[in-house]
Amino acid sequence: MTSGKTLLITGVSSGFGRALALEALAQGHTVVGTLRSEQARREFESAHSRAYGRVLDVTDFDAIDGVVAEIERAVGPVDVLVNNAGYGHEGIMEESPLSELRSQFDVNVFGAVAMMKAVLPCMRTRRRGHILNITSMGGYITMPGIAYYCGSKFALEGISEALGKELKPFGIAVTAVAPGSFRTDWAGRSMTRTPRSIADYDELFDPIRKVREDKSGKQLGDPKKAARAMLTAISADHPPAHLLLGSDALALVQEKLAVLAAEFREWEPVTVSTDG
Repeated sequence: MTSGKTLLITGVSSGFGRALALEALAQGHTVVGTLRSEQARREFESAHSRAYGRVLDVTDFDAIDGVVAEIERAVGPVDVLVNNAGYGHEGIMEESPLSELRSQFDVNVFGAVAMMKAVLPCMRTRRRGHILNITSMGGYITMPGIAYYCGSKFALEGISEALGKELKPFGIAVTAVAPGSFRTDWAGRSMTRTPRSIADYDELFDPIRKVREDKSGKQLGDPKKAARAMLTAISADHPPAHLLLGSDALALVQEKLAVLAAEFREWEPVTVSTDG
């Protein structure tokens, strides 16, 4: 593994961000992590001599450029940006206010894009760099009750893929990393839940919510192994544009693609009837 890279990882307090930061440090990299409080920053920096914390909320769009510029000056060139900061919203769409959709997209999409726009001028000048955007298998598959979350991850998947094509001539890679179910706090403290209000949805959604709550903390995926997989992608000469993490993600996404292909075939006569 090539050592000596500087990784800028958003949201290193817990979950994938924390696991990736610690594994990257253990493998000889330098890590700049963003956190939401000064106390969290001090705790992160105390973990390792090559750990640097910066207090930043990724929805503070006016602050991001300055923080990234200061990192480039004080720590060194950012080789890899990992957009990890994010959260899940759970709620039936009809019940969920638009304000929750805006908040979900502000963090999961607009915050990630703002971070990318901040690092790209220097990466483009250097003609090298790598961006990892942590999406989700929810950027491919959907289920009732997480429409806003899936919408944000579908958006980040699409932005990542298009951006990768724009940046390829400059030697900058973009990888959308889509984890399945992992033992992070995504379904626990990190999830925002809209209160139920429409009884018509009870039969559909209440069992789904209960299963998600019961499985929280017991998922198959190991965040430390996910971190190692992401570092493998970072070290690759030709990184993937899309990287699924977890056997559940692989199975569910493959099933989704097969269903799509079958539906496309079924409706092919109608599809092609619009030509000419």
